[in-house]
Amino acid sequence: MSESTLSRRGEIATTTELRTDMALFFEANGDLWHKKKNPDGKFPLNLAENNQSWDLLKSKMEDILKNNSIPDWVSNYTGIIGHPSFLESIAKFMSKHVTRCKINPDHLGASAGSTAVIELCAWVLCNHGDVAILPAPCYPVYTQDIKMKAGVERYDLITHHDISELKSGPLLNTGHLATAVRSLNQKGKIVKFLLLTNPDNPTGLVYSDTQIIQIANWCVKNKIHLIVNELYALSTIDTSHKDLKDAYPDKFKNQSFAQVIHSMNSDYLHMIYGFSKDFGISGMRIGIVYSKNEEFLKAYNNLAAPHMVSNLTQWIVQEVLSDKNFLKRYIKKNIESLTQSYVTVTKTLDKIKIPYAPSRGSLFVWMDLSEFLSENTEEAEQVLWRALYDEQGVLLTPGTGFGHTKRGQFRLVHSFLKENALKEAVKRIKKFVENKRRKNTETK
Repeated sequence: MSESTLSRRGEIATTTELRTDMALFFEANGDLWHKKKNPDGKFPLNLAENNQSWDLLKSKMEDILKNNSIPDWVSNYTGIIGHPSFLESIAKFMSKHVTRCKINPDHLGASAGSTAVIELCAWVLCNHGDVAILPAPCYPVYTQDIKMKAGVERYDLITHHDISELKSGPLLNTGHLATAVRSLNQKGKIVKFLLLTNPDNPTGLVYSDTQIIQIANWCVKNKIHLIVNELYALSTIDTSHKDLKDAYPDKFKNQSFAQVIHSMNSDYLHMIYGFSKDFGISGMRIGIVYSKNEEFLKAYNNLAAPHMVSNLTQWIVQEVLSDKNFLKRYIKKNIESLTQSYVTVTKTLDKIKIPYAPSRGSLFVWMDLSEFLSENTEEAEQVLWRALYDEQGVLLTPGTGFGHTKRGQFRLVHSFLKENALKEAVKRIKKFVENKRRKNTETK
């Protein structure tokens, strides 16, 4: 083999996949199931996209383009982390619907998706080789977000083994954190930040106010940055739904991390939001960081030019956010749709006795198919994952990369397909499970 013309960074990038299931997603998405036209088609349930309410938002955006003149600033260079009017609209929207407390637009920065925000946070807050703690299981691509350019190492903090332990919510506490930091320090590692996703990806669990405040106090005391990603803040499940209320006996309402940032007023606390999930516009690339750390924001601004949000996107979204009646209608419909798709999946999982985490938000069902593993290994998990896809056309996200020690857990995105296709996908999962159990019984 001839000598590479790339840098060492470039060589590493040629063999570092963003995620293990991406190639199969494009294959499945090009062969989608249709009851009449393609009954043998596929069901991609692995990519975190919310397609439930796009028709409503699409119509709104088309009206904006049809009935309004595009402002001149759209064609020009503007603020690196957002045009002033865009950031003002974001601040008003977040204050009303996300944080429930007043957001100062001077403390906001917009970049091309939450991926860019995470990458920039890692670059600004850490030195090469520093460590970020993530409670497992946790979104796999965070690994590349923080490592590929900033060189930050990911440490998966294990708080439990079985999904059943999560019935009352996330288990992370300051004891877990203290033990992890002490162990890493003994190895010569420096922990710079803790990253939480709330609601969580992949479990859909929500941290309680008490947990968040205790963790925030611990982080500030130990001079470790706490970043809370509220990307799914409005993608919640209506737990009062007739098919869910018995599974959620306690009334639960959490506050936004922005309220903690305000009350503690610390340079070590930061929040992320975005429009990819709640509004189903991942292709428009809008991620938001909120922090009261002025030095952080200056550094972020100086590094963010390669990650600027398109001005046309900023303007269209700004116009959408100015329509209060539309927002109210959209948010309501989105919650209703996500709740229904979640119920569609979990009703069947309950019937076939497949364990899953009781989600309160996000787009996911985190499910346990470990009973069908030949052994508790990553290789056996990959075999099971491919078997479900090859035999039934259902593509889930495999547990590989989520950082957990128990194999056989998978993430199902219930928001990707429309209801009729989702129902068929769930039937295929049921068929797969029943076939596996029958074969296991026959071989005993």
